[in-house]
Parts: sequence; C-alpha cells; structure tokens
Amino acid sequence: MKTTISCLMMFLSCISGNAQTHAAKNFETDIFETSKGQLKITFIGHASLLIEAGNQAIHVDPVSQEADYSSLPKADLILVTHEHFDHFDKKAIAMISNPKTKIVVSKSCKGLIENGFVLLNGEQKSFGDWGIEAVPAYNLVNKRPDGRPFHSKGNGNGYVITYGGKRIYVAGDTENIPEMANLKDIDIAFLPMNLPYTMTPQMVADGAKSFMPAVLYPYHYGETDPQLLVDLLKDAPIKVRIRKMN
Repeated sequence: MKTTISCLMMFLSCISGNAQTHAAKNFETDIFETSKGQLKITFIGHASLLIEAGNQAIHVDPVSQEADYSSLPKADLILVTHEHFDHFDKKAIAMISNPKTKIVVSKSCKGLIENGFVLLNGEQKSFGDWGIEAVPAYNLVNKRPDGRPFHSKGNGNGYVITYGGKRIYVAGDTENIPEMANLKDIDIAFLPMNLPYTMTPQMVADGAKSFMPAVLYPYHYGETDPQLLVDLLKDAPIKVRIRKMN
C-alpha cells in the first residue's frame, strides 16, 4: 500500500512539474502583418523579447531569470542594449546561440562576450532582410548618488529594427531624450518605465508624443502601474498595449 501511495505521489509530482514547465512557456504574443508576411513578437519578460519572421528569430536582451532559454528558438540574431545584468546574460546567450548566430552589442559590452559585434549610436547594419540601427539610450535626469547617470550617453543602445516595411523601436534603458524626436515612421515602440533607472509614466508619454508610434508597449516597468500611461495617452492617436513586461 505504501509503495502504491509513494508511486502515486511521484506521478502527481511529475504532472505538476510538467504543468509548471508548460505554464512557464506560455508567453504572450502579438502578430503584425508586413510586406514579407507575418511578424510575431513574444513578450518574454522585463526587457527580454523574441521577434520572429521569415523563419528567423531575433532575441533582444535575453536573460535567464526571465525564461528557460534552452526551450526557446535558436537565435539568428541577438541584440544586447547594454551591460547591466537584467539585459546582458552570457548564460542565456549561450543557450540560444549556434555557430551562425550574430550578436550585436553596445559600446558598454565591448570585449565582454566572444563574437560580439559592437554597433555604436548612429550606426546601421543589415542582416539579410533585417535592418538594425543603433540609437542613443541614456539618462538626463536620473543619476546615482555620486552624480553619475545610471546610463551614460554613448555607452548603451536602443535599436530600430526594420523588417518588411515595419519599424520596431526597442529603446533600452533610457529617458525621453531629445533624439527620440528624430525617430521616423515607428510602427511599434517599447519604452521603459521604472524609477530611478529610466522613466516615469509622464516621461514615457512625452517621449512617445515626440515621435508618435502607432503601437506603444511599456516594458521594463517594475512596480509602476502601466494603467497610468494608458490614462496619459488616452487622447493621443497611439495604441497603448499592456503585456507582462515588468
């Protein structure tokens, strides 16, 4: 009898474990139409994204604490915005890399990972059907106690990703810097919203209004209530979509 009960408990434990693993893989996704077919964005968590189109996968800021990356698609391209632990993780990068994977990093990640290709602010590079432009990401207001900004100008990247006529702006860790107003024809934008490192909801709203993306996702928002941003942009022609990206 004890053996039967023990086996049953082990069986139930396995079922529970499998259910938890399955649940962990149940990420939210959105699909967009492009001139080259569908583009799918999977919201991994915090600052980690998976963008798929044309049988290729781009991982943005893959970090192990957000997912079991061994179960996710191998990367054709990896984009790293900067060196902070919640954006740059060698373990996650190794799990999704193969010999053909291209890794683009910011100036602050130079020399930190083998085969990392540094793209400086303002530089562009094409990878097949994908266009990648590195844009500035930095703090103007929020600083450390010693007066240094949490993110210095020129060290980190945001990225404008182009595919099939769609333009996706992943801002990285930044405030509503003046350079945002130079962004053109952004279809999808990801703007960070947590203090003291990035922006308040008001700063995100002001930044978004400076370049008017069609769709805006707050991400990297920590304990900030994203509904505050929805309220601030209720009269703007910007679709604010909330996903689990805290």
